[in-house]
Amino acid sequence: MNEEIKTFTISIYTENNIGLLNRISAIFQRRHINIESLTTSQSEIDGVNRFVIVVNITESQAKKIIGQFEKQVEVIKAYYHKDEDTIYTESCMFKIKSALLFEEPQIQNIIKESNARIVTVNKEFFVLEKSGRRNEIESLRRDLNVFGIMQFVRAGRIAVTKDEMKVTEVLMAFNNHNN
Repeated sequence: MNEEIKTFTISIYTENNIGLLNRISAIFQRRHINIESLTTSQSEIDGVNRFVIVVNITESQAKKIIGQFEKQVEVIKAYYHKDEDTIYTESCMFKIKSALLFEEPQIQNIIKESNARIVTVNKEFFVLEKSGRRNEIESLRRDLNVFGIMQFVRAGRIAVTKDEMKVTEVLMAFNNHNN
């Protein structure tokens, strides 16, 4: 039975301990799974962090990986979600020579059409910020590449689920247990 490889967003709720990122990435490494993006931040509960990891794998691989994560002492709960079950976005920044902003009218059109936002402008460069889906960001990057990009950086996916996750009760119980 050949399963289809799909994009999954994995959410891992954890304590904030040193070395946890290494152990999480080792689980992917042992299975030869490439991480497409990884973001970590505080969750909705104080003292609990959330990793959001995007991978292209089969659903059975996703189930196995979730089981491995939950064996880690610091992991409170882990989930996987299909793209259609989440609302997600990515963010990026471009640094471009300022002269182009004034000398190339097409750049102003590109910025407007892509819904990018100018963050700062000085004599040497200007910085654009764009949030959206990966394909929107890549399209903007291709359009700007023609003019020259001094620097480019893209942040990992951030996501929330469309359905209510019962994780809040789990996290609150964890938080109350530790206080």
